[in-house]
Amino acid sequence: MNRIVGIDYGRKRTGIAVSDPLGIFAQPLETVPSAKIIEYLENYTSREKVVRFVVGYPMNLDNRPSEAAAYVDSFIKVLGKRFPGIQIVTEDERFTSVMAMRTMIDGGVRKMDRRDKSMVDKISAAMILQSHIDRNGRI
Repeated sequence: MNRIVGIDYGRKRTGIAVSDPLGIFAQPLETVPSAKIIEYLENYTSREKVVRFVVGYPMNLDNRPSEAAAYVDSFIKVLGKRFPGIQIVTEDERFTSVMAMRTMIDGGVRKMDRRDKSMVDKISAAMILQSHIDRNGRI
């Protein structure tokens, strides 16, 4: 079955989310050190058929790329070279970390557990992916 992978790329950590096989729902999957993200994705794509990567793209409130966009642009270039057969699209990631934190609070996650940045990263990746799915439909 086909999957869509959502990616919240950061300089230290990268959150990963994945769609269900029908491409309707996004769910958090993992947070990995950014230095190992390509290796992780190679392993994942060897087990699952991935048809698209949705990469969160950092934007300012004025709809211009933020300073962090340069790191994401570099990552997207590497991703495209390593996975030439998989489509790569970007999705505005403004406010996803804030929304992820709000989701954890609303879900009853204890304050001590909310300090775990890796949890925020993978929930943010799921929000990025779900936003893409909601706007673009199923696989």
